Amino acid sequence: MKRNLQILLALLAGLTMSSLFAEEQKVDLETTARLLAQKFILVDTHIDVPYRLEEEWADVTRKLEDGDFDYWRAQEGGLNVPFMSIYTPAESENEGDSFAMANRLIDRVEAIAGREKKKFAVVRSSREAAQAHDLGFMALAMGMENGSPLGGELENVEFFKQRGISYITLAHSKSNHLSDSSYDENKRWSGLSPFGKEVVAEMNRLGVMIDVSHLSDQAFWQVMELSRAPVIASHSSARHFTPGWERNIGDDMIKAMAERGGIVMINFGSSFLTQEARLWYDAMDAARDAYLDQNDYDEHGSEAEEFQEKYREEHPFPFASIDDVVRHFDHVIGLVGVEHVGIGSDYDGVGDSLPTGLKDVSQYPNLVEKFLEKGYSHEDIEGILGANMLRVWQSIESYAEEEAGKAAAASP
Repeated sequence: MKRNLQILLALLAGLTMSSLFAEEQKVDLETTARLLAQKFILVDTHIDVPYRLEEEWADVTRKLEDGDFDYWRAQEGGLNVPFMSIYTPAESENEGDSFAMANRLIDRVEAIAGREKKKFAVVRSSREAAQAHDLGFMALAMGMENGSPLGGELENVEFFKQRGISYITLAHSKSNHLSDSSYDENKRWSGLSPFGKEVVAEMNRLGVMIDVSHLSDQAFWQVMELSRAPVIASHSSARHFTPGWERNIGDDMIKAMAERGGIVMINFGSSFLTQEARLWYDAMDAARDAYLDQNDYDEHGSEAEEFQEKYREEHPFPFASIDDVVRHFDHVIGLVGVEHVGIGSDYDGVGDSLPTGLKDVSQYPNLVEKFLEKGYSHEDIEGILGANMLRVWQSIESYAEEEAGKAAAASP
């Protein structure tokens, strides 16, 4: 009896020591993750702050209770180069105000930096982003989500580059005058429009990154055929986990991008991460549309929003987890290597659908911790957090500079 008690106590002591060791390891990983998030330059290529502020003003230079981004939470998470999304809704093309809206949103980003000159700097190139980081500023880069503001004028590519636009997503939720959209059943161009093809060449010439997120598959492959520089997917995830959903990037597309030196930036929205969340949205959309049709309500009216709120109460949303996010990184890395993936969260752009553990910009260290748990090296993590994206951005700018040099040398 006494011997049995001694054995039991010894086992309990061993379990306690194991538990303590496991807890120490967990604490060490958390600490290391936070240190790495602060040490390495962290780039997120898609944050929808400007349009969020268009809908409802908030001072993101202060710490806020709502929204996914503000300066203080970004500092806590280690974010150094947030790409502010200059997003214009698809309907703005038909309404004719996308050019004015894009300029207004750019003005808004400049105003943020202007109010807090010791915190922010607007940057227009990879070199400026690195310099701003070295000087201790948060570097506000910009990408245009939806090429509609170009308005059919090729010179507007250069105009918006001068205003600070570093990438252009050619289309959004509807096919526009540049390209077909992955969301739109009406593929009016069977890929790119004639103007869209001209824009691809002009973006190459100017060193503006081509973003293939949102494009139809036909448009994607035409971009790959036409572009002489690498391309990016600024906020897309792996279609492998959402079979049949054109908005995400297929394995053959990921491989083609990597072969050309491009990069896939993983979106954090739950519907981009799991089929369950994707199907939840499909079911909700079908139920809402049926309700609106039955009652002859406007799809943009308050009734649509009220229906969605009620539907969510009755059918709880299946949030993805941070582990689902990591699975997408793992998948891309397994296909093409760790050099061709980065972060394109879509913070402030996917509503209340962010995964557990990554609810706002303060929580990037949670992702780093998961990478450490899976055995990724510090060098791998440095690449994922930002070095990969900066390399691709610089290579696209270098291509334009080299071509300009060749043209200058060839001219009489």
